[in-house]
Amino acid sequence: MRTVAVLDAPSNLGLRPPKPGTVPGTAKAPGALRDAGLLSRLGAEDAGHLVAPRYDRADWQPGDGVFHAAQIAGYAGRLAARVGDLLGAGRFPVVLGGDCGILLGTGAAVRRHVRRAGLVYLDGHSDFRHPGNSEHVGAAAGEALALVTGRGQPDLSNVDGSGPIFADDSVVLMGIREDDEASEELADTEIMVRTAAEIQSAGAAPSAQWARERLDGLDGFWVHLDVDILDAAVMPAVDSPDPGGLEHSELAELLSGLTSAPNCLGMEVTVFDPDLDPDGALAEELAATLSAGLALRP
Repeated sequence: MRTVAVLDAPSNLGLRPPKPGTVPGTAKAPGALRDAGLLSRLGAEDAGHLVAPRYDRADWQPGDGVFHAAQIAGYAGRLAARVGDLLGAGRFPVVLGGDCGILLGTGAAVRRHVRRAGLVYLDGHSDFRHPGNSEHVGAAAGEALALVTGRGQPDLSNVDGSGPIFADDSVVLMGIREDDEASEELADTEIMVRTAAEIQSAGAAPSAQWARERLDGLDGFWVHLDVDILDAAVMPAVDSPDPGGLEHSELAELLSGLTSAPNCLGMEVTVFDPDLDPDGALAEELAATLSAGLALRP
């Protein structure tokens, strides 16, 4: 089996503050998951920590575009280099975010590593907000899927000057709720979509196979996991918890079906907020789910 290499990417630059004068707690997620024994559960190498820029929105005003854009773009370049080194060494990177904006860096690494790169985006929200459908752009985490498919301000949607990171016809979006605000627009794209309710109706393992009908034809693909794909009752430690999500057992089964694919290159975990998990119980359960989901990787 390819050795898992765990890399911390604790950027919280793409999230709004939980309340005025505070900072999103997702930067603490890598530490919380390490404390929960994730590396030993995975038998993983420690690939270290990539320090993120300081969170500071003091000079940003609505209408300025994505806040922290320059910092996010710079961090994406450094993260792409680190993940690229791991891929080149034959490792299976598991990148611990942070928020969904880290996909700009991990995705760039994947696109450089293989000719036809794909993405499976596991998330309770579509993160498809962009200037073409919203006046309220600002938080990169809520725009991550739009940005990596070439929608949004050029310094992020074309972050390394090579155009969109992922083509629509190489992307699968899974886990959004039935009332997602971008559902109609997504239906007019080539992005494949399956909601959380549809995953539960069809079954997690068959849903993974459904996704692989597209992904197996690619040279490699990356798994993005925002833990708000889980139901709010079992994972409240996120910035936007919603009902109607998956159970831990369903997420583990879905991950297993995806990461066991020979062309699955690695994955990232985002938006877990340890500030909302004071006793560490949610981190323990998440670490167990990730371990179960990665057990069958090739």
